[in-house]
Amino acid sequence: MTGIAFTAPLLLIGLILLPVLWWLLRAVPPAPVRRRFPGIVLLLGLRDDESQTATTPWWLLALRMLALAAVIVGFAGPILNPRAAGTGGGPLLVLMDASWASARDWPARVAKVDEMLRDAARAGRLAAVLPLTEPLPEEIPWQSAAAWVERLPSVEPRAWAPDYARLADLDTDGAEVVWVSDGLAREGRDALPARVIESGRFVIGLRPARYEDGMIALEAVRMGDGTARSVDIRAIGPGPNGALTQLGVATAAFEAGAAEAEVELSLPPELRNRVARFEIAGERSAGAVTLTDDSLARREVALLTRAEDEAQDLLSPLYYLRNALDPTADLIEGDLQTLLPADPDVLVMADVARLSPTESAQVTEWVEDGGLLLRFAGPRLAASDLSRDVEDPLMPVRLRSGGRTVGGALSWGEPKSLRPFDEASPFVGLQTPEEVTVSSQIVAQPDPTLADRTIAALADGTPLVTRKVLGEGQVVLFHVTANAEWSTLPLSGLFVQMLERLAVSTRPPALSPEDLEGTTWVPRTVLDGFGTARDAGGMAGVAGEDLVDPVPSPALPPGVYEGPGASLALNVLDAETVLGPAVWPAGTAVEGLDRAAETPLMPWLLALAMGLLTLDVLASLWLGGRLRRGMSAALLVVLAAGLPQGARAQEDNPAVPGEVTLAYVETGDARIDEVSEAGLRGLSTVLAQRTSVEPDAPRGVNLETDELAFYPLLYWPVTEAQPLPSAEAYARLNRYLRGGGMIVFDTRDADLGGFGSSSPASARLRDLAAPLDVPPLEPMPPDHVMTRTFYLLQDYPGRHNSPEVWVEASPDVEQVEGMPFRNLNDGVTPVVIGANDWAAAWAVDDRGRALLPVGRGYAGEQQREIAYRFGVNLVMHVLSGNYKSDQVHVPALLDRLGN
Repeated sequence: MTGIAFTAPLLLIGLILLPVLWWLLRAVPPAPVRRRFPGIVLLLGLRDDESQTATTPWWLLALRMLALAAVIVGFAGPILNPRAAGTGGGPLLVLMDASWASARDWPARVAKVDEMLRDAARAGRLAAVLPLTEPLPEEIPWQSAAAWVERLPSVEPRAWAPDYARLADLDTDGAEVVWVSDGLAREGRDALPARVIESGRFVIGLRPARYEDGMIALEAVRMGDGTARSVDIRAIGPGPNGALTQLGVATAAFEAGAAEAEVELSLPPELRNRVARFEIAGERSAGAVTLTDDSLARREVALLTRAEDEAQDLLSPLYYLRNALDPTADLIEGDLQTLLPADPDVLVMADVARLSPTESAQVTEWVEDGGLLLRFAGPRLAASDLSRDVEDPLMPVRLRSGGRTVGGALSWGEPKSLRPFDEASPFVGLQTPEEVTVSSQIVAQPDPTLADRTIAALADGTPLVTRKVLGEGQVVLFHVTANAEWSTLPLSGLFVQMLERLAVSTRPPALSPEDLEGTTWVPRTVLDGFGTARDAGGMAGVAGEDLVDPVPSPALPPGVYEGPGASLALNVLDAETVLGPAVWPAGTAVEGLDRAAETPLMPWLLALAMGLLTLDVLASLWLGGRLRRGMSAALLVVLAAGLPQGARAQEDNPAVPGEVTLAYVETGDARIDEVSEAGLRGLSTVLAQRTSVEPDAPRGVNLETDELAFYPLLYWPVTEAQPLPSAEAYARLNRYLRGGGMIVFDTRDADLGGFGSSSPASARLRDLAAPLDVPPLEPMPPDHVMTRTFYLLQDYPGRHNSPEVWVEASPDVEQVEGMPFRNLNDGVTPVVIGANDWAAAWAVDDRGRALLPVGRGYAGEQQREIAYRFGVNLVMHVLSGNYKSDQVHVPALLDRLGN
């Protein structure tokens, strides 16, 4: 809260006595008594060096009153911006929206709630924390506030909106209710009267991607920020090695006052089809991520061509296929030696009769691996003996010799129309126009499997389209030509619809309710509140009806769901989502997450009183004529030297540190820099308590301007939006590394992508470290000297506990009394790379309390202790080199390991 509070307010009663003191001081010195004395004539003309006023001047009295008032108010313990300790003595109920919009500054929210719970614990109050994205209990789970402090780290944001439906049913009589809001407009904000805490940071989200006119359309929406701003939207998907990587990026620009920004992204088909999600760079929330499904991926269709196919376009078998597929599929053309290495989704062969044995084997293998072979009949196929006596592997049925035409041997009197599609056909539901007729076709041999393989037929039951499964793929044959020579089918819209149903082109943007009815969809991946895609594991499937107008919830989390031959992405935001600010009932107290630091005013007031009393002494001496020249200046110098340090104006740190000083690289992100400074402050405190190293206060360094040689260790937190340093800064960094300095890179992502992968943090680390003179690296081996420089360690956790920490690779390993020792030439590894967010585990506030939670309960505190020990080893290693690798230490180390 903003204002002033007092630790001993009863002392302020002393201010009432100031008028009495004013009267007493006015009476001293006493008024002089007048007497006539003739001898005074002898003193005329003499000068008295000392004089005394008849009465005390009013301004001197005011000075004394002000000094006494400063003393009284100072000892009353005034505090500027005191921290609110709660408004009641009853139980404390904390409601947390805990939605995706809370994830962006989740550590600050947890720290705020932790602070309230600790205050309640000191007061002996009961407490409860209810995340509103979880089902509400029937009764509030009151426990001691201390117990909730231990349980708080288990509360996490979710990727769906909070549910306020049963909030008004909770029994909150006598309780203090605090609502930690996500700041978004939602119905039900008036369900309970509460003190509201909201973040001042803006919220940004990403609507689902759309494919329009050959481009990917992306829309970002925001709330709480009206400035002109640009954001990078990245396309993420598997690279050639299977690891997630950035496939493309586009910049969306918000105009001043605009709540939406749109941008188009162009990607080659092979990259577009690999996109798994789009995300806003630098944002950690599920709302800033949009997953992709079949509605975005366009099929790559290969057309097997011959030189004569281009003779006359209207007669070419591929002319109508090109026009039907080009708007919705990516076409490539050529021979089999060119097409198959491209691994297309569909291979189209129009009136192709024979393939060589090698080509046939290659196409068969490709189909069995999941490809779709789409064949069309024609004069060549009708004249060949392909699949006559024995069914060819690349044909769905056996064929009769010759064909069937109007007026032929196997003729009908007039062109035939199509029969309505059966329920089992993939074309079911499509209308068969009367103008679509067939005048010629190749005929399938009667066979017991023919009926099962027929998916379209003429009015007389003659098969028009047949299909069979081959391995993981399919072979489909249209018994007519791909041009208008044998039928009018290629001239109709039905032709395009049939190709879509065969999954030749992209699926429709949204499945219809009829498509979803009676189906079951199994989640493949789901999003957590931070926007991280996780494997769905053994989650149960959901009914297709639930996906008609889906709303994310605990039972239907955002993710990718797989159903019959398709996938469907359920995202946090939909195409119509608009973000608005929360509206609270009139009179609701709303405060921010960030507050000004508490500032005790006692030292300032006492220093003021000392200064005023010193001025009183000087004024009294001056009035009495006893202040000699030079004495005033001397007294002022003594006064300045005696002022308490807390009352002096704060000065900037000197350019050159006087003691060992730990430093961190300023990233430009205020929150990250605060955690880095607090983390190194906590580590410096532990070093001073446990070792002979007594570091100065940690400092942030600007790589462009600051000299690095004074700092033995640089902690560099990697952020996705961090700009690359200049060439001069990299030159300074390389001199620093060659001079024996150490840089600790921390991606802070728990190594989710793995070191060397293309996760956002790892990708940025690779960009940042590329110009540095970094030696070959290896995961820290168990016998590395850093595992024993002060403590014997096997793990190197921070706030996370990823096992891999990378250091300089040592080419030489010596065996000494059965123990391996690495020879790094009495130097230190210039680079340490990890992802455990060490600064967050080390971070403490101004009172030395842990700033951020680590793990859960006692196990979490143990993890924090090991993190401190790793930090101590890190600093001792950089200060002492591989001193602990000397052979003289081997017996002692072996003895400790043995015990």
